Formats: sequence, C-alpha cells, structure tokens
Amino acid sequence: MPQSVLYDNDRCLVSKIQPDGTRVRAKLFSGLLSHYLFRDRYGRPGKGNDKGNVEGMVGYARRNHMVPIPHFPDWESFNAYLEEQCLARQNDMLRGHTETIGSRLQLDLAEMRPLPATPFEACAQASGRVSSQSLVRYDTNDYSVPVAYGHQDVWVRAYVDQVVIGCRGDVIARHPRCYAREDMVFDPIHYLPLIERKINALDQAAPLAEWGLPDDFDTLRRLMEARMLKAGRREYVQVLRLLETFGMEELHTAVKQALKMGAVGFDAVKHLVLCQVEKRPPRLDLEVYPYLPRARVETTSAASYMSLMSEAAE
Repeated sequence: MPQSVLYDNDRCLVSKIQPDGTRVRAKLFSGLLSHYLFRDRYGRPGKGNDKGNVEGMVGYARRNHMVPIPHFPDWESFNAYLEEQCLARQNDMLRGHTETIGSRLQLDLAEMRPLPATPFEACAQASGRVSSQSLVRYDTNDYSVPVAYGHQDVWVRAYVDQVVIGCRGDVIARHPRCYAREDMVFDPIHYLPLIERKINALDQAAPLAEWGLPDDFDTLRRLMEARMLKAGRREYVQVLRLLETFGMEELHTAVKQALKMGAVGFDAVKHLVLCQVEKRPPRLDLEVYPYLPRARVETTSAASYMSLMSEAAE
C-alpha cells in the first residue's frame, strides 16, 4: 500500500473545500482511509498539471486499451483484460530510462506497506425494510428478495455493478445494479414458493413475465398439464423451484433428459439432476412412471372356501 495518494477533488472523495484549503472528506472515502491508513493529497482545483502523470496514463489507457470500445460480459472480464494489458507493458522501457517498467515497479513496491488482511468493502451501505410485495427499495429502485423475508428489516450494500441484500448475517439476494429510476428488478426464483401455493397466478405474475426460460421448459409444462391438469402445473412450479438449489444449466440438462426418456414429472427431474451432480447413473422404471399400476382386487367367491372345507374333511 503506498504511503500517500494524490487525488483530484472529485465529489465522491471531497464533499467540501474549506476557505483555508482543507478538504472535508466524504463518509465512504473516510472509511477507505481508515482501513488502509495512507495519506491523501489533492491537486489544486482546475490545475491538471498538478497530476500530469495521472492524466497522461488515463489518456494512454483509453487510447490503447479502449479504442475501439471493447465489449465484455461483466466487470470481472473487463478488469482481467486490463490487467493482462498492464502486465504485458511491464517489459517496455520508456524514453529517458534505463530500466523497464516492471523493474521500476519492483523498486516502488519495496517502499510500500503490506495490504490489510481483509479488503475494504467498496460499497454504499444502507438499511431497508421488505415490502408486502417482497421488494426492497434502494436509490429509487426496488429489488426483490425471497418471499419468506416479507416485512423484515434488511441491510443493503450497493457496489458499482451489483446490489447485495442481507438479513441479519445472511445474504438473501444479489442483483445487477440498476441505474435507472423508479424501476423494479426481479429474480423470479424469489416468488416461486408463493406461486406454488397460488398456482393460478403462474401466467399473470409480473416477476415471471420476462423470464427467458429455454423452450424445453415450455414443453415439460405442456406435457405435465396435459397428463395431470392443475396438479401438473403445480409440479411444474416444483421443478422450477429446483433452481433454488441447482444451477440453470444443470436443471436444463435434467429436463432434456426427462423429456427424452418420457419421464415427465417432478420426481423424475429431481432424480436426474441429483444423478448429474453426484455423477451416478439414473435409475428410473419407465414402464410404470409416473403412475403406479392399479391393483386389481376381485370379489371373493363363497365357493372358494368350499374347496378348503373339502380338503380338511379328507
């Protein structure tokens, strides 16, 4: 960790500049300083030459690593790409120097302090309460949580790319952060226990309206409803609830196997996904699945007992 860092007077760092030039730090930035214990220094407002090296490096990174604009699925992939580019540049030697960038970096690292044992939680923290619709509001937007936590107090941690919601010591929901206003961010899995009890809401539930499930799930539902009517619809929701424990890829593979084998039912899908996770072959009696054969009990004839009496007489 460096002993001091030179900053611009950004609003997320400095909430106010006093007449004598001292800075009133923002609350979250004060927490960062307390965690890493380094000294903060600031350039003069409007004087870019106070931190010319920083401005120059930002321009270099933009021109060489972000033109044309790159596209990545998430922040982790983008950061991994930037790290790869920076490591590759350590072998370069800049004009006016006799050592490579990597060699000069090692000299700087020797003067730095070790990092703390735990990283700093770079997020805004807030508290909230779950509404009757199983939603928690943060920064004008509503984020869903499991229905079991309705009307309970929760804590919220808002990172640059995600919003994490917890109750007491447990994390109960994670969502991509929404930067729109007055929007709702749903996780359909949070509402499945309630829909299982109120099965007629399956087609009208707003959290499920834009859930892009694979086509095999629609086929499974159609076959279940054709065979078992309303009970089949409830079993279909039970299949979806397996996503509370297993991943989408694992469940999708199990659904495709069940359709191929003709084993259309919750028990079969659950058995197949467990076999997939545990790496063992499935054991399904497909001749009688999903219904057991009906027992045929004939009416007892009185004449049947007469044969027993005749045998006893002999």
